[in-house]
Amino acid sequence: MTKSRVAIIGAGRVGATFAYGLLLTGVANDIVFIDSNRAKAEGEVMDLEHAQAFTPATQISIGDYTNCADAGVVVITAGVARKPGDSRLDLLRKNYALLKEIIPPLVSSNRNGVLLIATNPVDVMTYAALQLSGLPARQVIGSGTVLDTARFRTLLSQHFGVDTHSVHAHIIGEHGDTEVPVWSLANIAGTKLETLCQNRGLPGHAAALEDVFVRTRDAGAALIQRKGATYYGIASSLVTIVAAILRDQNTVLPVSSLINDYYGISDVCLSLPTVLNHSGVKEVLRLQLAPDEVKKLQHSAEVLRASIGELEGRRAPVTT
Repeated sequence: MTKSRVAIIGAGRVGATFAYGLLLTGVANDIVFIDSNRAKAEGEVMDLEHAQAFTPATQISIGDYTNCADAGVVVITAGVARKPGDSRLDLLRKNYALLKEIIPPLVSSNRNGVLLIATNPVDVMTYAALQLSGLPARQVIGSGTVLDTARFRTLLSQHFGVDTHSVHAHIIGEHGDTEVPVWSLANIAGTKLETLCQNRGLPGHAAALEDVFVRTRDAGAALIQRKGATYYGIASSLVTIVAAILRDQNTVLPVSSLINDYYGISDVCLSLPTVLNHSGVKEVLRLQLAPDEVKKLQHSAEVLRASIGELEGRRAPVTT
């Protein structure tokens, strides 16, 4: 089995940028595109091939679902974009219908690899993929709040004037409006952010930090308003997730996965710091959250559970 093969379902802007990231980093030695628009996929493969003289050796090809058989990770980036006049429920049902077409032939070829969902709304689509695939919960994950957390750390690093890698902070819960910043555990070199603000004599730090979170939460909408889509950030987060899996790194990332008995939350997919390795989810870390953060996380779970309930023909709850 070629453990470093990555199958990408969807050759749109996210899928193509993700493949480019894999090519540049050498994370995968074999990339296969699967897309209903074969000409588009062919064009992306040709363009990527022209970069191969400058990158680690990587096989790039176009295939079908049978080519997923040897993939260590299958990444679904395909999805319907929200159009004017579409409601949130319209988007939910359109992308659920798309998953119902993709998942059955996919799992008939590969039941051993990790399935990574990037299609929005990602937490609900991750839960749907679990239902449709019948795979163990550890093998089905969503990109979750990995990108939100990266945005959060970037804005905090700019605010405090330190390198992004020196900021330790997470966004958990839904990848969306109800996401939760974990202020109680956020720190720079072990120093709580509030303490750092006080030590520096920064006035109005509470309002400033809240502004950082609002800009984090609304970053996607701000980007779409300006350039029509987002793809560099999400593609980079997918490369990081896939590297953690293929290289068996035991990296902690806030991906979306099935949650059971976590501050009273069960039977829903949402993001929490999660140890990832070659088998997918190794462990979901239990954070010591502040009481208000627990309430916000529970609210996020209820919002997601309501959306899951709106899926056509919802089945019985999935289990581990």
